[in-house]
Amino acid sequence: MRCAESMRVQAYFDGEVDAVSGADIERHIAHCAECRALLQDLEQVRTVLRRDSAYARSPPALRAKVVRALDEESTEGAEMSRSVARFTRMPRLRSFWTGALSGAGGTALAASLLFFLLGPRMNPLVDELVNAHVRSLMPAHLVDVISTDKHTVKPWFAGHADVSPVVADFEPQSYRLIGGRADYVNHQRSAVVVYQHGSHVINVFSWAGNAGALPSDVTRNGYHFACWKSADIDYCAVSDAARPELLGLARLLQELGAHDGRE
Repeated sequence: MRCAESMRVQAYFDGEVDAVSGADIERHIAHCAECRALLQDLEQVRTVLRRDSAYARSPPALRAKVVRALDEESTEGAEMSRSVARFTRMPRLRSFWTGALSGAGGTALAASLLFFLLGPRMNPLVDELVNAHVRSLMPAHLVDVISTDKHTVKPWFAGHADVSPVVADFEPQSYRLIGGRADYVNHQRSAVVVYQHGSHVINVFSWAGNAGALPSDVTRNGYHFACWKSADIDYCAVSDAARPELLGLARLLQELGAHDGRE
């Protein structure tokens, strides 16, 4: 069985952790021969790829197309900047914002204005979950403990993750438990319960809850999300299964979590 910190080591190698987490991982690597070997393997693979991969020059037509697209995007951005400038120069609006921003709610109002002007931004948590889901679909990455028995999967998370999630086999409802693994999500050791629904894999990520809002009604790169909070744990189910099917598993887990909480 591989070390529970192996996913964090991979994230460290890819430059996906902050300085504090990086220092913690480096201390772990110093005492873990398995993770040292993993890091060396990753470095060797990167070296070989950089050395032996053939360099392919893009066709001139493709390069010209990309340059034109970038120029058009720059033009649109400049036009938006000019529109914002005109907006803020209007006398009545300028006096309104000057008064509004001088009050106690100025900071929140300014943040809302910036959000309105700049438009929506990608949610880093969504990107992180999609990347973790895609990584899990690689060979030998999906599960660390293989079992359809919740009494085997749930205890395994003790010592491997920072939370103890709801675990159950819903095979009668076509959601078969196939196991679990530890991952690294939201700067924490996340517990991931893995289900199979037809030909689809569903990863149910869970980590210690915080005050941040969870993504809802999100689809990214063809993957759907169903997220919820239960007690002090945040959950996000991710899959390319149809949204209603994903929400079906989420409802089963929420109902089971609410029932366990009453006992």
